[in-house]
Amino acid sequence: MLKSQQKTISDLQQTLTEQHATLLHQQIEIVGQQRKMFEQLELVKVQYTMLFDSIKQTSFLNLQAEIQSQFESHFHGLQSRIQSQLQKTYAVHKVDVDAEVIDVGDHLLECGFCPAAEYCDFQKVPPQCQRCTMCPAGFFQVTECSAAADRICQDKDECMEESMDFCGDRLKCLNTPGGFRCLGFAESDLPLGLCGYDYFFNSEMQECQACLRCDKGTVVHHCSQYSDTLCILSPGSRLSESWSTNTAVVSLDLGQTPAHPGLNLPLQGNPSSDLVKNEGGKLVFRQHGLIWADYNLAIRHNCRNFLQFSLRLNMEAEAEREEEKEEDGHVVSGVRIEQPEGKYYQSASVSGSAEVEPGHMLHLFVESPNQFCNQSNDFNFYQLHNPFSFFWLSHDTGAVAMSALMTSSVHYQTSYRPVFKVVSISDPYMITLSYDSRAVRFTEEGVVKFVYHQALYAMGHTCIREGFTLISYITRNGSADELMQVYKSGVNYRDTSISASGASIVYAGDTVSFQIHTPAQCSVRYFGETAGISVFSLVWIPPAISSALRLAVSGSALPTGAVRNRFLSFQEVLPVAEQRPVVLVTTGQFAHKRILFRDGGVASLAFNIKLIHSCDIVKVSLNLVPDDRGQPSVVAHQIGGRMPLGSQWASVSLRASFTIQNGTMAAISLDCVRGRINQISHKYGTNLSILWVSS
Repeated sequence: MLKSQQKTISDLQQTLTEQHATLLHQQIEIVGQQRKMFEQLELVKVQYTMLFDSIKQTSFLNLQAEIQSQFESHFHGLQSRIQSQLQKTYAVHKVDVDAEVIDVGDHLLECGFCPAAEYCDFQKVPPQCQRCTMCPAGFFQVTECSAAADRICQDKDECMEESMDFCGDRLKCLNTPGGFRCLGFAESDLPLGLCGYDYFFNSEMQECQACLRCDKGTVVHHCSQYSDTLCILSPGSRLSESWSTNTAVVSLDLGQTPAHPGLNLPLQGNPSSDLVKNEGGKLVFRQHGLIWADYNLAIRHNCRNFLQFSLRLNMEAEAEREEEKEEDGHVVSGVRIEQPEGKYYQSASVSGSAEVEPGHMLHLFVESPNQFCNQSNDFNFYQLHNPFSFFWLSHDTGAVAMSALMTSSVHYQTSYRPVFKVVSISDPYMITLSYDSRAVRFTEEGVVKFVYHQALYAMGHTCIREGFTLISYITRNGSADELMQVYKSGVNYRDTSISASGASIVYAGDTVSFQIHTPAQCSVRYFGETAGISVFSLVWIPPAISSALRLAVSGSALPTGAVRNRFLSFQEVLPVAEQRPVVLVTTGQFAHKRILFRDGGVASLAFNIKLIHSCDIVKVSLNLVPDDRGQPSVVAHQIGGRMPLGSQWASVSLRASFTIQNGTMAAISLDCVRGRINQISHKYGTNLSILWVSS
């Protein structure tokens, strides 16, 4: 054993001697490079003196300032190089001294035999095995990792590469750790591709950085001009997760908690995961990420003015305050339910996205501006199936979230385009606003999930008869196409909300905008700049892990008359590639009635229907089928009550998130309780969009 240890020690000493010789050789090269840099610096000084003397003889002050600025930039660049080389020289001397004073044999015996891809770190007391350093992007390997020494990496000098001319002749190149910088480089010139292949522009450091290479793991998002490569190193980590639940039945009788100034709507059930936990009817998150939440509600009330339902996000410490102060939390989104003309059920959906951290608490909230709302004896909810659902996205997905408010406007025209006021964008280079702030622009291809809530106050009898229409457009290559259309029954001298939610595939340069059409002689005030009343939320997801499907209801087989749980038929809005993970079934017994998921993950659905009916209740249900032989089971549904008096059309919206497996199929069914369905609008106002995200 002693002979084996002596042999090991002698080998290590021989290795250290070779490394020492290599480092000395590198030090000599560094000293030579420093000498050349000093010579170049002196030459630049002489040239600058000559130029400056000639400039003094002219009156071109602007030219003088420009040349002086270029010189100072070049001079500072040379100084940075020299300082970097001096630091490397100091590191070489330090390694030499450390190699002389280390007792290799004793420490190696204390460290033991380190496993593969690890080395014995002599700097720690006692010595410990450490994982070998991996050379980051923009660095190259000098020495390999051994049992007694870590891998040595050195920065790649892009500016010294003769085969690469990144900045060109007009701009000066400055080397930086892991990248380079072109002095005088404007960010507006980024589309010209000045960073080159395998490099991206780092907006925080204002320089070009080398793209990360995924030697191990899965590429989530490839490197682009604006962003680095995204990798998932741990194959066991989840990209997405979803959960749905019911809410407790709330009834306002005398003596109970009033709707003014507000009360919580408790969530039921406990999530079976380490993502969230249910505490007192509120969701407390345990992990970082992005969430998208949907809440479907159907209520019958006789409160004056309106009821406002909202999704609220609090820190855990804030949520423990007194109940009368809990409404001060951050409002993610909200809708208003108007005071009805008669006693019938009204339905709405609240959706929104937010970035969450451990300890953040999400809950549902209802409030009324009228202090006598608690005296109503007709305040009850229709018991929906899983009205609340949400899905969560890991930061490893590279998803980008945006939140914006609308500016207030008193509008008397029949067409209104909202103006966005950004609250937060997690990556402003992936999502931006147009020049007039009326559209959202995307820098790269991806899949988006969005929602637009607009609160308004309408005056005029024509408002009731014709109602309001919200249209979203997607503009591509200068051509605007209709993305979706949502109808809302009109009101007179009432507060209400109109909202639209959907998913779509977008490409670089696409913009998404909205427009609200109101009847003539209908005066409308659009609320904005108040948290939770009029909001826009959006999540952009890389196309490598997501997809979207947009469908319109088929006009050839629309159910009418006494409809009992009839499945709706759909058709594709745009041609969809067959290799996509979510497609419409077009052959067989369930052709055009079922949507097939070819890969497991999380799905988020938004469905809108515009119709004329005489039913007491119209029910829209989301059905899931485990495979082509299974029976449909309802996972979520929404209802609509009688048509408002004087209105030509009615509408129902359903939004839900759910977990799917490979081969799962979804279908939408329609049911009319005590009445008839007279007509369904198949061209405008009835649509279905589905977002799919890999798990």
